[in-house]
Amino acid sequence: MDKTATAEKVAIITLGCEKNVVDSDIMSQLIDERGYILIDNPQEADVVIVNTCGFIDAAKEESVNTILEVADLKESGNLKSLIVAGCLTQRYKEVLMEEMPEIDGIVGTGDFDKINQIIEDSLAGKKPIFVGNPAFSYENVARRKVEKGTYSAYIKIAEGCDNKCTFCIIPQLRGAFRSRTIESIVAEAKELAAQGVKEVNLIAQDSTNYGFDIYGERVLHKLLHEVSKVEGIEWIRLHYAYPGYFTDELIEEFAFNPKVCKYVDMPLQHSEDRVLKRMLRPGRQRDTRELIAKIREAVPDVALRTSIIVGFPGETEEEFQNLKAFLREVQFDRLGVFTYSQEEDTAAARLNDQIPQDVIERRANELMEVQREVANERNGRFVGKVVPVLIEGYDGKNDVYIGRSQYDAGEIDGEVFVTGYRGELGQIVSVHITHSYDFDLAGEVM
Repeated sequence: MDKTATAEKVAIITLGCEKNVVDSDIMSQLIDERGYILIDNPQEADVVIVNTCGFIDAAKEESVNTILEVADLKESGNLKSLIVAGCLTQRYKEVLMEEMPEIDGIVGTGDFDKINQIIEDSLAGKKPIFVGNPAFSYENVARRKVEKGTYSAYIKIAEGCDNKCTFCIIPQLRGAFRSRTIESIVAEAKELAAQGVKEVNLIAQDSTNYGFDIYGERVLHKLLHEVSKVEGIEWIRLHYAYPGYFTDELIEEFAFNPKVCKYVDMPLQHSEDRVLKRMLRPGRQRDTRELIAKIREAVPDVALRTSIIVGFPGETEEEFQNLKAFLREVQFDRLGVFTYSQEEDTAAARLNDQIPQDVIERRANELMEVQREVANERNGRFVGKVVPVLIEGYDGKNDVYIGRSQYDAGEIDGEVFVTGYRGELGQIVSVHITHSYDFDLAGEVM
């Protein structure tokens, strides 16, 4: 199909986690190759795809509200077809089609490579539903269409999860853990580098488990080494590195590979052994403390990030206070705090000792206050130092450029506000840090 004036205009709205961003990029590439016109503004689109999240209640509510808002464009805009994709459809396809007749097509987490057929069928009034086994293979996916001006992009190194965490629905939505080959991931990194990407963020539900299913051993360190050979890629950032399989070889890669960001994202979920056991999380606090000490000894300037769930069923006030003390002592540079969500079809939802919501919220607020103090102290160590910063934006009102150091991940961590720079976006420059805030830094380009 040629991109003529008669070609349908398609917009994609992406909700939820960065894994959905990758899926939307792949759909964008397929849609572009088919000849449809990709646009950013849903109000001008003939077809809108809402890529949803169905992980927790708040995400489900956001997804449903977005679907309803887009549906209104059938009256106020040009909308001919509303297609819903992602985790919400994988989980609730029957309910969605029954209760939301505005939807013209549905695609689950394992079938979005069929997006062009779904668009065509929906425009023909067929109401297609493609929700099968969520075992989509990313092995041959090297081509993705990222937005112009994208300097940092995610790469899925595996999909699905084999862990049985009692609070989590992901294995039901994404299937069993499936690693991609090193060759496939390197090919995708090259494709992204050709589009101007400087930083790749490697993601999976359990990154440190990478490779075991296809190679018979965990080879994340080898993957990092091979991706670092890709010309144009300057930073490699690793996310969701569960502590259970954090090997000595992996630590060495962090210590000695100059392209691997000195940033370890290690989701712990809690500090207390009894809570971890009820969550079915591997390892215990003693193991975590030993691993953190080993990482910091090998990589003294490392930034550690973790995520914590507060209000898990049965979490006592004493355990919560112990968690606060743990965070004060260990001093993570970055912390994500999540309030426990009682999700249907999970083992934790059936536990009798659920925590009242007001208690959960109070505990979350207290943890963030603790982390604010810790982050302010940790950030202060950069003042007076020179750090590389990836320049990603410009604030014309204040005449300041906005970037990130290797110690901060995009969208979830802090930023660096840079003065004295007059170059292009997407460059990594040396910045002398002059000020530290709770989570952000400021400095002058060298």
